[in-house]
Amino acid sequence: MESLRGTTVVVTGAGGGIGAALARAFAGHGARVAVNDLDADRARAVAEEIDGVAVPGDASRIVPAAREALGGTIDTFCANAGVAPSGGPEAEDAVWDAAWDVNVMAHVRAARELLPDWLKRGRGRFVATVSAAGMLTMVGSAPYSVSKHAALAFAEWLSVTYRHRGVDIHAVCPQGVRTDMLASASTAGELVLKDTAIEPEDVAEAVLEAIAEGRFLVLPHPEVGRYAVARASDTDRWLGAMNHVQQKLETIRR
Repeated sequence: MESLRGTTVVVTGAGGGIGAALARAFAGHGARVAVNDLDADRARAVAEEIDGVAVPGDASRIVPAAREALGGTIDTFCANAGVAPSGGPEAEDAVWDAAWDVNVMAHVRAARELLPDWLKRGRGRFVATVSAAGMLTMVGSAPYSVSKHAALAFAEWLSVTYRHRGVDIHAVCPQGVRTDMLASASTAGELVLKDTAIEPEDVAEAVLEAIAEGRFLVLPHPEVGRYAVARASDTDRWLGAMNHVQQKLETIRR
């Protein structure tokens, strides 16, 4: 990954989990990394570890401060911050609003800030941490599933619109990853994700491989690709299989 040496990278939600693993991976290949997290102490700790720079705060509005901290240029932006609330239509509007704001609009706002410079220079990279839920669904969490589908759709749109102008887009779609988010997951998350969970470092490695190969989809769990094919080719059968998972979840909860 010699192409990363000397470049500048921003990773949001990088105080731990996948974000911290991405920050370490990029720094390990010679990039200068701005570490963002709502938790300022955690952001500073990771930044100090990798000789990067901490830019704490709301991931939705971090681009100007991160650009300044990195000397005026951002080559790669990793939109990694996310929230995973549980619930369905009964969840309050505030829950839906938060999922939409963090999981989708933070990506939109970042792209809005980044694209003018990238298009002028003819190069840039946007890495969206989406989740397998964006390609499939997640039982027990409508806000998460819906917002992650939207995040994937936005990443696809960016790729369709700008790839010929030098902007590379990557959508990261893992299943379970051993992070604080999984540890605090609902019964649904534990039922579906725990047995096949991987380490955050595995996700970061998959991202670097996809960058090297120029691939849009990053599938740390390769089976997600097969599930997506099944979902598209025989939707009713796939929905039936997922409904069985839902019924198992309801049995556990009784």
